[in-house]
Amino acid sequence: MTRLAFLLAAGLLAAAPARVPREQLRGLERGFDQRLLRLSIDEPLDLMGNSRAVYIEKFGAVLTAEVNLVTSPAITPFRPELRPEEKEKLRQRKLARLAAIRQLMRDMMVTSATTLRTVPPEEQIAIGVTFFYNAWENTAGLPSQLVLQARRGTLADFEAGRIKSDALAAAIQEQVF
Repeated sequence: MTRLAFLLAAGLLAAAPARVPREQLRGLERGFDQRLLRLSIDEPLDLMGNSRAVYIEKFGAVLTAEVNLVTSPAITPFRPELRPEEKEKLRQRKLARLAAIRQLMRDMMVTSATTLRTVPPEEQIAIGVTFFYNAWENTAGLPSQLVLQARRGTLADFEAGRIKSDALAAAIQEQVF
């Protein structure tokens, strides 16, 4: 390839519009943050920074967040540690919150699939949530991360009513770490 042909090809690639505009990804980030923060008014979770979304060519869109499932009691010089029963109560509250987070992630996947129409239907929509724990917490039975993913086309089919919720549930791949 001549140098001129290479420069022209590079210029054409650089000029090609992104498959998924950054503004669409920013909208998903803000929407996911808002959904997480509104999960429970009575017992809010801690969002540990803003959600992030990226599009990966030939894979799809990935949205990530880090959350503390339940706001933990503060450790202070006047209260240097929690009693064992308080730690266990916190662990139980976090375990109970997992189902709601899982449902929120599934709902956000469907929203993402309909928002990101330029992502090919065979590519994936993936949402990963990393869970924050204090060093003193009992994390037995609690995941450190939850990742859900499915084909964008399947998610869009669900939103359009072409498949039922049981077919959607079967299509979503879940990884728990």
